[in-house]
Amino acid sequence: MAGKIEARLAELGLALPDASAPVANYIPFTVVGSIVFVSGQVPRRDGAIWPTGKLGGGVSVETGQEGAKNCFLAMLAHLKTAAGGDLDRVKRVLRMTGYVASTPDFNNQPLVINGASDTAVAVFGDAGRHARSAIGVIALPGDAAVEVEGIFELA
Repeated sequence: MAGKIEARLAELGLALPDASAPVANYIPFTVVGSIVFVSGQVPRRDGAIWPTGKLGGGVSVETGQEGAKNCFLAMLAHLKTAAGGDLDRVKRVLRMTGYVASTPDFNNQPLVINGASDTAVAVFGDAGRHARSAIGVIALPGDAAVEVEGIFELA
């Protein structure tokens, strides 16, 4: 039987992707006590990185937000594994850091990363409210337009 969080995801029309394998020498998450650190996730659609490119250089804020939402769902897939398959164990989203591949004149990184933050609050309610940074960068792995990492607390 699905728990409250899985039911909420379904209610929102959201599905978790398969947890992706690391592409380099790192692990997808680390658990220290009740804290889970999830490695940065790039957005994927149909098995490929999407969106690609730069905000301010052809990728719209709305497309970037959709990508950030997909990054958050990818983090949840790893978090589910870290929580022994039970997302109801997630007590709180503590912090997210979002990276936005941007042209030098683009300065709306916070709006882009709202795609992940808004999804966290939609899924977890007040427990989804978190500290955050949104950082513009010149490039991300695989030409991803966004990447998001997170820190979560488990019950």
